[in-house]
Amino acid sequence: MNNIIEYIENLNLRLKKYLPERKRLYYSNLKIDNLRGVIIYGSRGVGKTTFLIDKIKNRNFLYFSADTPLISSVNLYNLVNQIFMAGYEGVVIDEIHFANEWSIHLKSLYDDFPDKKIWVSDSSNLMLREGIGDLSRRFVQFKIPFLSFREYLYIKTGTVFPVIDFFKIDEEKLKEYYKINHLKYFKDYLYQGTRPIFEEGEYCRRIKGIVEKTIYSDIPFHLKTVNNTHIRVVNAILGHLLYASVPTVNISKMCTEWSIGKEKLYGIFEAMHESDVIRILKTKNNKNFLTKGSKIFLSDPSLYYCYDGEKGNIREAFTAMIFSEKYKVFCSEKEEHYDFLIDNKKIEVGGKNKKLKKADYVLKDDIEIPLRNNIPLWMAGTIY
Repeated sequence: MNNIIEYIENLNLRLKKYLPERKRLYYSNLKIDNLRGVIIYGSRGVGKTTFLIDKIKNRNFLYFSADTPLISSVNLYNLVNQIFMAGYEGVVIDEIHFANEWSIHLKSLYDDFPDKKIWVSDSSNLMLREGIGDLSRRFVQFKIPFLSFREYLYIKTGTVFPVIDFFKIDEEKLKEYYKINHLKYFKDYLYQGTRPIFEEGEYCRRIKGIVEKTIYSDIPFHLKTVNNTHIRVVNAILGHLLYASVPTVNISKMCTEWSIGKEKLYGIFEAMHESDVIRILKTKNNKNFLTKGSKIFLSDPSLYYCYDGEKGNIREAFTAMIFSEKYKVFCSEKEEHYDFLIDNKKIEVGGKNKKLKKADYVLKDDIEIPLRNNIPLWMAGTIY
């Protein structure tokens, strides 16, 4: 155990040394310093680890990941107990769901060490609902979303651009964006910049690696039983949505083609949704999880580009992604009228020649400035 702690200490020295100079602006929203129990969740690659290591860089904490082979071979409670006995005031545990009986150990550690802090992270909040221990009243949850366009601009340029309330446009704030080639930056962001890993290069290769790990390592944790057929179904759903011009699925047809029951198929869709692979949008008055009228997008719009998929869905996938962080987003009950219902406002999304239809606003790609009900798509990326 002492050798493992020494390994973790050396790891922490390396990780703190290589923290990026420009970090996500969203981090300022996460007030965790004085909390004993914290769970940070969000899609892989959005910056959870960077946030946590930055938080502990000047504190007497130790960080480790539960999916490291050396760590996964030991009892989580015993390891953290030894770390606390060594004088550390807190621990940060990444990829918590890889630890055996993680929820039982977290509950016991929280109760047994009232003077210590336990901060953990994971790529999905579904694991919290399926945890054995009662974690909800002990651990405060925070989600880190995909990168906004405003954050992308900060990382690229070093300039902190203002947040813009999409439904109350401030012309003075907009002028700050006009000082740069914002349309060029937005296109780059939309295709290869929705996660801060773009700084490391080879964005699409890294994204594909993230998707593969999510499919083969994360999603199986959320299914009661899993076999090769289920993994092939996940890949088939992903492939269909990548190249489908209309982002819907035929549940009955899929059940027949894959010889799988509806309950299991719904479970797969839910696991993909909670793991941030796909985003399922319902109509406002629809209480069911996935029914006729629902739309399904890839959660990360850059996947359409990286997999050379249906580019026409990127705009709507981006709209669903960015607004979901602040508002309730529903798909339209009558698509011929508008695309989305956001904050009770009807939104149509498309290119610069898109018509308003019966929407309140039309979000247009490739236009620079707002004019009456015509709002540039890039502006949606400035809401956080």
